[in-house]
Amino acid sequence: MEWLESFWPTYSTLVLSVGTNILLALSIYLTLSCGLLTVANAAFMGLGGYAAALLTMTAQMPLWIGVFAGGLLAALVALVIGRPTLRLSGVYLAMATLAFGEVVRIFILNAEQVTGGALGLNGIPQLTRWYDVAVAVALILYLLVRLAGSRVGRTMAAIAQDETATELMGLNVRAYKLFAFVSGAGLAGVAGGLNVHFTFFTSPNEYGFERGVEILAMGVLGGTGSPWGAVIGGILITLLPELLRGLGHFRPMINGLVLIVIILYSPKGLWHWLRFSRSNSAPRRV
Repeated sequence: MEWLESFWPTYSTLVLSVGTNILLALSIYLTLSCGLLTVANAAFMGLGGYAAALLTMTAQMPLWIGVFAGGLLAALVALVIGRPTLRLSGVYLAMATLAFGEVVRIFILNAEQVTGGALGLNGIPQLTRWYDVAVAVALILYLLVRLAGSRVGRTMAAIAQDETATELMGLNVRAYKLFAFVSGAGLAGVAGGLNVHFTFFTSPNEYGFERGVEILAMGVLGGTGSPWGAVIGGILITLLPELLRGLGHFRPMINGLVLIVIILYSPKGLWHWLRFSRSNSAPRRV
């Protein structure tokens, strides 16, 4: 069919963007599910993206070695900064991670000989295929669904509800929070590595404050009650601007209004609203 033949050349970037944004939404789900309000995932995405791109461009490394190395770098950096930073909570933690994101962006800007500075990196090989993203999303989603139902997942949910009570039960709250923070950073780094290998280009401006807020919005809109909420949030944030493209200059305004309505009528996220609606519509046994 003609439409099918033209679909992939036209929408391949959008489809791959949906996949990488789902990975980013799952990365912020990990931290939010433990009660951590952070906006550093864009910086971790940038670290993973630049590391993977440099390895494939200069050392001709295979895609997945570069992507894995980028995710590992982001996780190691998160491990280093997480120990002192996670002593904070709430808005103070958000401010600290925001500052870290700016440090990463400025470092990339000034390391011109390695990162290309403000001009970024051009000519990144197009190595990411649809099945690479599909396998990554399926594998990570499976692992996080299993994690959510495990003892670790239930403990993380308990920390989000009441950190003090969880600590009084004899659980090492700091270790669980560090695990969530490092795992989310590593996943964001993997998403960054996959992303740069189908966009051909990357620059520091792609990993600033706006990108961090966008990733946070994916997790909040989808809901932190389940990894499936992150999937919904990632898809919505990616597709909504495209669906509203025909509105021209009114698109940002309508996009914002839609997000505000969702937050007002489903403050716990779309996944919670969908589950509530389904439970109410199910026939009750007498």
